[in-house]
Amino acid sequence: MRGAYLTGQGAVSAIVAWLSLKLGNLFAPLVILALMMVIDYITGMLASKAEAIQHPDDSNYGWSSKKGVLGILKKVAYLAVIVVAVCLDHVLISSVTHMGIQVPTNVIFGLIVTVWFILNEMLSIIENAGRMGADVPDWLARYVAVIKGRVDKKGDPEEVPPDE
Repeated sequence: MRGAYLTGQGAVSAIVAWLSLKLGNLFAPLVILALMMVIDYITGMLASKAEAIQHPDDSNYGWSSKKGVLGILKKVAYLAVIVVAVCLDHVLISSVTHMGIQVPTNVIFGLIVTVWFILNEMLSIIENAGRMGADVPDWLARYVAVIKGRVDKKGDPEEVPPDE
């Protein structure tokens, strides 16, 4: 039995190493995003349950499988958008490399989009905690929102300085 555990552990390690190699700078943010998505989903369900307890006679509160499925679909859509951004990175970086221009990274848009979604999930987790009655510092939500706004500006083509 111990040998099977070690084999499984080795397989997981090999997969993680391969993903890390292929994704490069995008690997850690994707892992963080996955963790934030799971935490957001769980806190969303718990917040809905807390609201149902606080408002037992109001059917507008509480967890519903429809809301849960919509939440999962939204997170799948996030991943699809990240795939599009990574593909854009690949096309652009391959093109400029083919023209002889060296680019010091293999991800630009994929990283910006992933960080934006991480911040979005963090805001949602903070909101869910508040819905559950947790005393959440106002400055924390504002700080995350400010960072999200800065990431928005970094990805905005209108904010890119013109060529000299």
